[in-house]
Amino acid sequence: MASLKDLGLSDYEASAYRALLETGPATAKELSEASGVPMGRIYDVLASIESQHLVRSQAASRPKKYAAVDPEDALDRLLDDRKRELQEKADQYEAVVNELTGDLAAPTAPDTGFWTAALGPDETVELLLERLDTADDRVVLFSATPSSGLDIGDVSSRITDHLLDALDRGVTVSVLLARDLSHELPDEVNAIYVSELAEHDDFSVRIGDTVDSNVVVVDGEEVCIEMPNPVQPDESFALVTLKDPEFADDVTAEFAESWEDATALE
Repeated sequence: MASLKDLGLSDYEASAYRALLETGPATAKELSEASGVPMGRIYDVLASIESQHLVRSQAASRPKKYAAVDPEDALDRLLDDRKRELQEKADQYEAVVNELTGDLAAPTAPDTGFWTAALGPDETVELLLERLDTADDRVVLFSATPSSGLDIGDVSSRITDHLLDALDRGVTVSVLLARDLSHELPDEVNAIYVSELAEHDDFSVRIGDTVDSNVVVVDGEEVCIEMPNPVQPDESFALVTLKDPEFADDVTAEFAESWEDATALE
């Protein structure tokens, strides 16, 4: 159940404000008795909620009395305060990221033969997107089945977004789709192709009849191979990435051969 504590008030502050709503204008002593806030704390509590514009004080009266601000106005002010705090925190985090971006060195490129893997559909997609983000020169992509057995619209859109980022970095992207897969792509993915991808001179896509696996080659050095689940072939079991320029050359040569026999996507 929601409470004033969820908006940043302490137990005593919430109790004092609620008590004022019930009692109407009250002195500190009266409010202490009505709210259960000890007299030793009531003045600090009143000063705090007054600074948050939740109560008004009547200084002319002796002893001073306090009145609660209308709940709708009070809640709006608390909400604005929390939003402001969140924005300040977000700005702080962004400043830290900007500083660390220039401070942290890029990781040393792995040696030839280095490989890693991600297990499971979600992890497979995340690793693929991570490797796409490392591309500096060229990406070639075979796509035979809906990636990772996940929702084809969601996964295709995410991959498309990262390919757009790569193109904006000056990376050349070539995609070879299986004919069956090209017929399954959602309308929103096709719309992105027409409106954004096709506008890039460095992007090209063709439809092939010999594409039977999901493979990505990054910068002619790293090969990402999706391994299907042997029990459920429509679901990804793992994505294996291998840093091996010689193997990458072989895969790229196979890609080029299949590319020649493929047709342009209309």
